[in-house]
Amino acid sequence: MKRNLPVNAARIAEDIAALAEITEPGRPWTRRAFSPLFLEGRAYIEARMKAAGLETRIDAAGNLIGRRTGRKPWLGTIMVGSHSDTVPDGGRFDGIAGVISALEVARALSDQGIELDHDLEIVDFLAEEVSIFGVSCIGSRGMTGQLPEAWLSRVSDGRDLADSIAELGGRPDVLMQQNRPDIAGFLELHIEQGPVLEAEKEDIGIVTAIAGITRLEITIDGRADHAGTTPMDRRADALVAASQLVLDIRNAAAELAKTPGHFAATVGEFRIEPNAANVVPSKVVLLIDGRAEIHADMEAFCRWLDGHIGKLAGAYGVTIKAPNRVSDNLPTPGDAGLLATLEAASTRVGAKHRRMASGAGHDTAWIAKVAPAAMIFVPCREGRSHCPDEWADNDDIALGAAVLFEGVREMDKDSKRERADGTHTG
Repeated sequence: MKRNLPVNAARIAEDIAALAEITEPGRPWTRRAFSPLFLEGRAYIEARMKAAGLETRIDAAGNLIGRRTGRKPWLGTIMVGSHSDTVPDGGRFDGIAGVISALEVARALSDQGIELDHDLEIVDFLAEEVSIFGVSCIGSRGMTGQLPEAWLSRVSDGRDLADSIAELGGRPDVLMQQNRPDIAGFLELHIEQGPVLEAEKEDIGIVTAIAGITRLEITIDGRADHAGTTPMDRRADALVAASQLVLDIRNAAAELAKTPGHFAATVGEFRIEPNAANVVPSKVVLLIDGRAEIHADMEAFCRWLDGHIGKLAGAYGVTIKAPNRVSDNLPTPGDAGLLATLEAASTRVGAKHRRMASGAGHDTAWIAKVAPAAMIFVPCREGRSHCPDEWADNDDIALGAAVLFEGVREMDKDSKRERADGTHTG
């Protein structure tokens, strides 16, 4: 379907293709944070920002920012953006589509001679993906005063995070004092990383919430015995009990997923001892990754798990320790006003849309803790992401960029924060 969009789809395609070329040889599409290739990608984005008339800088947390000054800067800053770093072997569109779409909003505003009242900032956040330092969302946490100071001492390849941020142009010496009370609102466009929009033939996902992530470690202790001489009915096999637990977790999560609100649970990490072919397994440690749009669902899952492991231990003659909550992050809802703004923007550009949750984490979750924030999803082929086959059609990205453009314009019209005398009240 041909649409008359306020953004230039060809420019979006050109920039995404150019960034795709900046990858490790034989490893599409790999451009990890803090690497020389990441810096090369950053240089390309900064050059495009400058070509669009934006004033560029690196903030204390190592975020690349392109700024367009508004007519009434006291109203605060409308911020749009995402991240340009990738996971290993996968990330042609993940993050990159959001950065380039944000940049295209700034270019389209200039093309049409539109001045905003608010300042506008296009942001490439540092290290949204899990970095070489073992932590993620470094830039968005750092921008908003939520980066744990201990992280700055984390070491990889002989250098610590503080030095690495400084090498990018950041200021680790003042990072812990950084905050952004001026953010009037934030929007992020991202590929869905799931199959829902494509399957339902929807153009746009309006993200109601970013699911909270709870990680639970469970240890199962059995008894090591000779695999050939110990009768089957006299074993305390930790792996057999763990295997049953994995299946039960899957089934319990599937039932919770039938209720309103996104829910998923995955056992993706598994360690077995002694891990020998001729020894009955004596110990298994597994890690559950749980994702819930509604925190009460996660609490219900944890209560079920607490009760279930006792029954399972008795049935298999093993000992199962109480789950250890390694981490427990609450869901982050999208701002209600911005969700309505994005729905109206989708309607204006003729995009079919639906509300949906994000099961993946994003920089938006950290910005949302200090300012109104929301996300736009665009479809990706077969829901594939974090892999070389990740693909999003440029027409879909351009339509999402048009929604982003209209959303920014509508946010700029909101004068509730301005007194009659022109001073800022927010």
